[in-house]
Amino acid sequence: MTSDPILDVQGLSLRYPGAAEPAVRGVSFTLGRERLGIVGESGSGKSTVGRAIMKLLPDAEMSAERMRFEGVDLLRASEAQMLKLRGARMSMILQDPKYSLNPIRRCGDQVAEAYRTHVRCSKRAAHDKAVAMLAAVQIRDPERVYGLYPHEVSGGMGQRIMIAMMLLTDPDLVIADEPTSALDVTVRLQVLKILDDLVKERGIGLIMISHDLNLVRNFCDRVLIMYAGRVVETLDARDLDRATHPYTRGLLAAQPRIGGPRAPLPVLQRDPSWTMEAPA
Repeated sequence: MTSDPILDVQGLSLRYPGAAEPAVRGVSFTLGRERLGIVGESGSGKSTVGRAIMKLLPDAEMSAERMRFEGVDLLRASEAQMLKLRGARMSMILQDPKYSLNPIRRCGDQVAEAYRTHVRCSKRAAHDKAVAMLAAVQIRDPERVYGLYPHEVSGGMGQRIMIAMMLLTDPDLVIADEPTSALDVTVRLQVLKILDDLVKERGIGLIMISHDLNLVRNFCDRVLIMYAGRVVETLDARDLDRATHPYTRGLLAAQPRIGGPRAPLPVLQRDPSWTMEAPA
């Protein structure tokens, strides 16, 4: 843990319009130049935390004791300030490229446009930068792929195009919201290696949002476990098997294992007190 974190979030809470209960309740963590996993079931609030950091939920009621990104007070930042931060210094890789890429524009033009939004340069310079970034995310024949439409590329290639778009400006913070959930195993490993190299070589801070405990165990440095909008446990990824919270233990026990016992997997027994207790 660095003494000068890239991101410092304390007491983050968020409620969607018309919702009876908050989607996020008192979430606190810091992020250094590391890989931080946020894990939980669907509806636990993990994706909402990522979008709240980017201030992509303008209609929601959000509060926090502190939410700072490299000296910028995100709570007080105007939308004009956020437009300068998003895509330039902080980026978010979404789960499924088919919902993020414009279907009627060529993939490369979308990548180049993202670069020109934040960097003043010629169209040719943006084209060359986009092609170089497509090559950096291990796309073969990037000049050809530049000219393809989203429906002409596979899911794995589409995800790598999205990663290229989000990393063009060398951001210091990348939030990856289940970026490998729709990919096959081989492509998943390639995408994870790209992200891992970015953390090691460029020193970025990476938040990996996932429901896959095995993924964060093997890829991340630290893990936050979320339940009903709260962080119920924080631990080093290598210590995940030594988790103490009953919710984390229940998630681990519910995982099928190759070569493991063939008895039915246990059903997680939930305790109402888990929604009330302070974060671990």
